[in-house]
Amino acid sequence: MSEMITADLVDLDLSADTKEAAARALAERMVAQGRVTDLDGFLADVAAREAQMPTGLDGGIGIPHCRSEYVTEPSLAFGRSAEGVDFGAPDGPADLIFLIAAPAGADDAHLTILSALARQLMNAEFTSALRAVGDAESVAALIRGDETPAPSAPEDSAATPVAASTGAAAGSSATDGSTASTAAADTGADEQPFRIVAVTSCPTGIAHTYMAAEALENAGREAGVDLVVEPQGSAGFTRLDPAVIAAADAVIFAHDVPVREKERFAGKPTVDVGVKAGINRPAELITEVRGKAERGEVTGGSAPTPVERGGEAGEGYGSMLRKWLMSGVSYMVPFVAAGGLLIALGFAIGGYEIKSAPSVMQHFVWTQTDSWAALMFQIGAVAFGFLVPVLAGYIAYGMADRPGLVPGFVGGMIASTINAGFLGGLAAGLIAGGVVLAIQKVKIPKAVRGIMPVVVIPLISTAIVGFLMFVVIGKPIASAQKGMTDWLNGLSGSNAILLGALLGLMMCFDLGGPVNKVAYTFATAGIAVSSPSDSAMKIMAAVMAAGMVPPLAMALATTVRGKLFTETERENGKAAWVLGASFISEGAIPFAAADPLRVIPSAMVGGAITGSLSMAFGATLRAPHGGIFVVPLIGHAFLYLIAIAVGMCVSAGLVVVLKGMRKQAAGSAAPGAPEDISAPTADTKQPVAV
Repeated sequence: MSEMITADLVDLDLSADTKEAAARALAERMVAQGRVTDLDGFLADVAAREAQMPTGLDGGIGIPHCRSEYVTEPSLAFGRSAEGVDFGAPDGPADLIFLIAAPAGADDAHLTILSALARQLMNAEFTSALRAVGDAESVAALIRGDETPAPSAPEDSAATPVAASTGAAAGSSATDGSTASTAAADTGADEQPFRIVAVTSCPTGIAHTYMAAEALENAGREAGVDLVVEPQGSAGFTRLDPAVIAAADAVIFAHDVPVREKERFAGKPTVDVGVKAGINRPAELITEVRGKAERGEVTGGSAPTPVERGGEAGEGYGSMLRKWLMSGVSYMVPFVAAGGLLIALGFAIGGYEIKSAPSVMQHFVWTQTDSWAALMFQIGAVAFGFLVPVLAGYIAYGMADRPGLVPGFVGGMIASTINAGFLGGLAAGLIAGGVVLAIQKVKIPKAVRGIMPVVVIPLISTAIVGFLMFVVIGKPIASAQKGMTDWLNGLSGSNAILLGALLGLMMCFDLGGPVNKVAYTFATAGIAVSSPSDSAMKIMAAVMAAGMVPPLAMALATTVRGKLFTETERENGKAAWVLGASFISEGAIPFAAADPLRVIPSAMVGGAITGSLSMAFGATLRAPHGGIFVVPLIGHAFLYLIAIAVGMCVSAGLVVVLKGMRKQAAGSAAPGAPEDISAPTADTKQPVAV
């Protein structure tokens, strides 16, 4: 590990009782050594990384890590806790805690060295030695890989220090694909061992990526299978030899970010799980994928994102359902934005009567404003025509990968044809995905496996989905859709105001997350027609107004009471003005990640007030996005802006009061007491973690 860790970065009596306090204690050692320039800024980056996925590992290990602009050189601090600190591992608290810090532009060599530590943590002798060694210098030497005397240990302990040989650890995976597991040689030349290729990756591309690779390789050797891993780390990756992939009998994906070039593995039995499953239960994954191969189950090869993947085994159905629905919504939203803005611009230029204009293919005149207005309206209407099919298609894709696309799109188009709308699209997508998954479980002859993803599955699944949508469930869903539309059209007075408050709460709860997307999708579904109702446009206006409040409120708070915020937050506050004005709720995420218990409730209160006021004022909006840049398209625009300003001021005031109370409480605390760091949510604006 070179000089990434020294005795000054080792704490053998770590007294912290929370993961935030542990990170602070170790980070303070880095600050003292000049390796970190801004303690609070660095800790915010650590918290943001922790929010992506807990960094606790089975075996009593916590490995918080991040890449940050406040780190001057790659560094590693180590703490040993007698009581243990909860880092979210399934088996309980961690007593061995590693804090890894890398500069925002860390070079590949340093990242490779850090990956060696990740692999060594899968070595029981190495972790046993870390628990037994008695002085900081010996611990630092052990982690660096220096030759050191055996640590003092109880007589019944057989633990000996294991050098973290960078070359051996980093190179133990056959990432070039040119060689196979040596376990195959022991099975004899008469019988070909079962062959598996695997890909591992995590949001940071360091710790969990290489731990999963090491765990899978070890489990493969124990199971007597030929297993080769391609770790896709942040330092890049070396592709497996195509011949090795072609010869493989099955594939394991253990990942939390999209697998790069996943199409290389198409048409093979596949297990697709999160990276932690690769670390915690590699033997189970090998058994599972062998079972799929024996049953002839194959999958396509497109690369889903974490939100699209159906979830690993043991994940609750509710969680998987949310991921499937979010898959469809995430692909639908760009169509909503493009189509809605084009339609809104057409109305702004040519008036609402432009929707009755003849086709521009026969009547377009270059010099007439109405022709341009009609052109924009008709292009936008075509884009809106894709909403339900795209929603259904990518729900099915999230469930069953690429084979789900055809029945999903066809089912969604049928939903549009029979006026089943948004609800019909949801049903079509879920049915299509379920049908494909059921077909994939059928054991088929090996000779026809190659045509299953491109011929057999699309043919059978599309026929089944089409029959169900046209004959069985289409009419009831269409009736339910009409009933919901009629109910919305009848909302007025206090009911509409309460709906606005509820939508405002949802928009500000998770700042671009699933709950936010549900409210946004509900609103856009109402205006995704050529002639939306007045109530649907009021709902869209309330949703956009509430979504603008959180970033604008944080921008205002950092402007009027900057001393309550860190330097980084004050800089983020400047950007939040633009993000909020553009209806990008995610602009408030850096603040929520650092202090969710004060920021999120404040944002929700302001959003609820804005949503209810927008409804009370009767503001309408035909465009699904745009923020203040589509004010000319808003009905009762002046009152609409007042609603946003009121919510912004309320949220900003609450944040200032709550943060001021915390500062006052911290000032009266005993000197040296660790500052309260609230548990983070998510931070997509912080520097990318290591």
